[in-house]
Amino acid sequence: MQRSQLELNETMEPLISVAWLQENLTRPDLIILEAGLPSAVSVDTMPPSEDEGIPGSIYVDLNNYFVDEDQALPHMLATPCKFSEDAQALGVNQDHTIIVFDKFGIYASPRLRLVFKAMGHDKVAVLNGGLPAWRATGPTNSPRTSGASKQLGNFVANFRPEVFCDAESVREAMQSPDYAIVDARSAGRFKGTAPEPRAGLRGGHIPRAVNMPFDSVLDQGVMRPANELKTIFDSHSLAAKRLIFSCGSGVTACVPALAAELIGVTDIKVYDGSWSEWGARHDLPVTTD
Repeated sequence: MQRSQLELNETMEPLISVAWLQENLTRPDLIILEAGLPSAVSVDTMPPSEDEGIPGSIYVDLNNYFVDEDQALPHMLATPCKFSEDAQALGVNQDHTIIVFDKFGIYASPRLRLVFKAMGHDKVAVLNGGLPAWRATGPTNSPRTSGASKQLGNFVANFRPEVFCDAESVREAMQSPDYAIVDARSAGRFKGTAPEPRAGLRGGHIPRAVNMPFDSVLDQGVMRPANELKTIFDSHSLAAKRLIFSCGSGVTACVPALAAELIGVTDIKVYDGSWSEWGARHDLPVTTD
């Protein structure tokens, strides 16, 4: 058995290369999910194309799959029961090795990876560079499937509550020197000088938060090397801190959270409500300093 196959059967790296996927594309235990986020406030406003993509991949609209439909806030993590139903509808099995990607390189795919991690599935990885990196290597594009599979999977969620956190946890973390809150929105939104894309939200950021725009850990849609990531995190004095990542709606926060994992940070949470909740609740403090 080749080393890459053995490694992924035993332990799952957070990030895999196009070369690895090409080598392992026909593995029977592999399932490939494209993380899509078509919405008015997302850069992904185009519907999925049916005639291009990674062979056999399944398009997953993150506005509809793996979200709690009873929550007013966008993209809130689904209940374990709803998550299991969605995963089974996509044909995901307990023993699947899941590869996730998106059409921008790295954007929504880390969110899709993290929600599977939160539901107890460890064999899930992000394709570094996503669809652009796949296309750049020259393999033939093939039709993707959109949504539900013809055959139900058997995935059953095993919820890990420590992966995501709520506003009250963030408010407590604000008071602790052991924690750092990392905001993945743009500098303008962080400082309150650029408008929020969602109506009714205040400008600014959570007190004591540091700004790390999600694309700062990327180089043209590809994750930066570990030494560059470490420099970025060190520039914010994040060494030995317990990290909580936030963004607009809990999606792009997962990008620097993945970067932190890649350089060995182990105490990581994502604030699921993110600025969609914090910016709307007037009982929660906001600053522009």
